[in-house]
Amino acid sequence: MSNKSLPLVGLSCGDPNGIGIEIILKTLSDKRNLKLFTPVLFCNEQLLTDQMKHFDLELDFIKLKNKSIPVNGKVNVVDVLEKPFKTNFGEQCSESGNISYLSLKEAVYWLSKSKIDVLVTAPINKNNIQNENFDFPGHTDYLAKILEGESLMFMISDGLKVGLITDHIPIKNIHSSINKELIMLKHSILKNSLIKDFKIQKPKIAFLSIDPHVGDGGIIGNDDKDILKPSLIEISKTGDLVFGPFSSDSFFGSGSYKKYDAVLAIYHDQGLIPFKTLSFGEGVNYTAGLDKIRTSPDHGTGYDIAGKGIADSSSFKKAIYSAIDIFNSRKLYEKLKTNSQPISGSKRSSK
Repeated sequence: MSNKSLPLVGLSCGDPNGIGIEIILKTLSDKRNLKLFTPVLFCNEQLLTDQMKHFDLELDFIKLKNKSIPVNGKVNVVDVLEKPFKTNFGEQCSESGNISYLSLKEAVYWLSKSKIDVLVTAPINKNNIQNENFDFPGHTDYLAKILEGESLMFMISDGLKVGLITDHIPIKNIHSSINKELIMLKHSILKNSLIKDFKIQKPKIAFLSIDPHVGDGGIIGNDDKDILKPSLIEISKTGDLVFGPFSSDSFFGSGSYKKYDAVLAIYHDQGLIPFKTLSFGEGVNYTAGLDKIRTSPDHGTGYDIAGKGIADSSSFKKAIYSAIDIFNSRKLYEKLKTNSQPISGSKRSSK
C-alpha cells in the first residue's frame, strides 16, 4: 500500500486504438483527482507519451518496478507491452487487442492479490481481444472465472440501477437459459450488493417480464406464469421485497422504475437500452457479486471518434468514483458487522 490512506485504483488501458487512453488521460490530467485516489495504470510509457502528445495532455507519471510501492500524487505505470506499439486510431487489429488483454490480465492479477483496492477497466474490443487465454464474451465473464465467483452485470447511475439475469448471450439462447435457479441466484447477488455496496438495508427489487406484456394471460406466452412468478413467490417467502413481473415496454417510460431500488432485466437489451437512454454518459457498468470491485464506463471503444480529442470522460470518471464509493461502503459494512453484538435479554442482578 502507499504511505497514505488514498485508495489504490487500478486502470486497464483498454484498446489503445480506441478512446480508452484518451479518457484516462483526460481524467488523470485533472490533478484534483490525484488527491482523491492513487492511480495504477497498466499500460506502457511509450504508448502513453505518444497519446499525451497527440491530445496535448500532460501527466506526471512514474514507472513502477517489481515490488515497488505506488506513489501518491503521481500516475503509477506498470509496463505490460511486449514490444513497441504504434497507435492507429479507429483500427481494429490483433496487436491492439493483445495490448488490451495484457493490460487486463496484469490488472486483474494485482486486484486478486490486493495490490490495488479496485479496478476500473477502459473499453475493449470483444473480437480482437480473443486468444487462447481469453475466450469470453466480455470483462464480466473473465473476471468471474479468474476471481472464482458468481457475478452479475449491474448497470448503476444515481437514478437507476439495472441488473441482468442473462447478459452477453445470443437472443436465441435466452429462453433455454432462464430457470428458477438462475433467477434466484441473480436476485441473491443483486440484493447482497445493494446491502453491502450501496447501504440499502431492505432493498425493493422489480423484475421485468420474460414475455411481452407478461404473456398477456397466455396469449403471447406462459413463461412468466410458469417460471418467473413462482420464483418470485418463493423469494418473497424469505421476507425479501420483490415485485413484478412488469412489462418492460411501459415500465421505464412511465417512471415506474423510480419506486424501486433496482431492476432485474431478463436479457441484455431489455435492461441496457432503457438504462443507456436514461443515463448515458453518467452510467457505470459494475461487476457485482465478486469479492473484488471492478467498474467500467457505460460505452465501448468509440472507434468512430478515436483520436479526435472529443471523447467524453464523464462515464469513466464516474466509474472511478463509484468504485471508490463501493470500496468504502464494503469497509463500513464489514466494520459494522464485526462490531455488532447479538441482542440478548437483560439480566437483573440478584440482591
